Amino acid sequence: MADEEDKESKTEQASEKKIRDAVEKGNLPFSKEAPIFATLLAVLVFALFFAYDSTVRLAVFLATFLERPNEWSLANSADAISLYQIVFLEIGRAILVVMALLVAAGVGASVLQNMPQLVGDRIMPKLNRISPMAGWKRLFGIQGLVEFLKALGKVAFAGAFLVFAMSDVHVRLLEGMLMLPSAFGMQIRDIVVDLVMVVAFAMALIAGADLLWTRFHWMQELRMTKQEVKDEHKQAEGDPILKSRMRSLARDRARQRMMASVPRATLVIANPTHYSIALRYVREETAAPVVVAKGQDLIALKIREVAEEHGIPVFEDVALARSMFKQVSVDSMIPPQFYQAVAELIRIIQGSRKGPKAGTSAS
Repeated sequence: MADEEDKESKTEQASEKKIRDAVEKGNLPFSKEAPIFATLLAVLVFALFFAYDSTVRLAVFLATFLERPNEWSLANSADAISLYQIVFLEIGRAILVVMALLVAAGVGASVLQNMPQLVGDRIMPKLNRISPMAGWKRLFGIQGLVEFLKALGKVAFAGAFLVFAMSDVHVRLLEGMLMLPSAFGMQIRDIVVDLVMVVAFAMALIAGADLLWTRFHWMQELRMTKQEVKDEHKQAEGDPILKSRMRSLARDRARQRMMASVPRATLVIANPTHYSIALRYVREETAAPVVVAKGQDLIALKIREVAEEHGIPVFEDVALARSMFKQVSVDSMIPPQFYQAVAELIRIIQGSRKGPKAGTSAS
């Protein structure tokens, strides 16, 4: 019941990340019917192009072996072993092609569906794989019933094609009895080829339908709930709370660095309580005054407090402070439109000191 409710809540299409994670874990759609169809196709290719020559070659060898037994010495165990090797070699030659075709068909059907990859999680031992209870549920649960019905449907579908194809087989066999043995062998081969072709055609339809179903079912199983989509979005872009916290920490660090630079300032321009801009001007360092700190409200008051503690002149100019605050940035030189106003303040500082050279720091 819980599983049904969980599936009903999965209303969103699987994201690219969800699909990628599933592929990396080896959770891939796989049709079991495709290898069966490929096997029938391999048998059909063998019957059409290789079966006759292999059968004739093996028949000639066995005829010679049975008709002239005196040519094969069995005086000792070595002779017996040699004879067995020859017989098995000839039989092996006859079935080698069909075995190679079957292996190639099976591997090809699997590779064409999904490229092979090594997934450690799939080969790790898990208790539920050897659990009798889990095995019982797989065999007699809903999934087991579905697989049984699918197998029954496949047999019925392929059987219907086969029955239709065999409707005239008995007539062809009766006609073959009047032919020469070699011609009758070809007749039997043609009958077998026709039957395999019919079954292969039926399996092609079944495999095609199963391929579509497995892909569709796989995507349905990977569907996500709205909460999973939100969580994945947070992971992709970062948790908003965490990002806010990181921004806050970054601002705090920047503020601390800025306040640490205030004692190096030459002067502070303030709008009594709302704005403060700390400037440093040393002729040998920069061509124009540089903003080492600026702040509003509480930060502005803190800048003034630090400046007064270190004997840095503070000039209250409402219009200049307000205008500069909007147009300057920390660690940058002031714009040219403020050169004249700031220069006058610097000259006041220099005149009040009675002797320091122009451009020296007030710190």
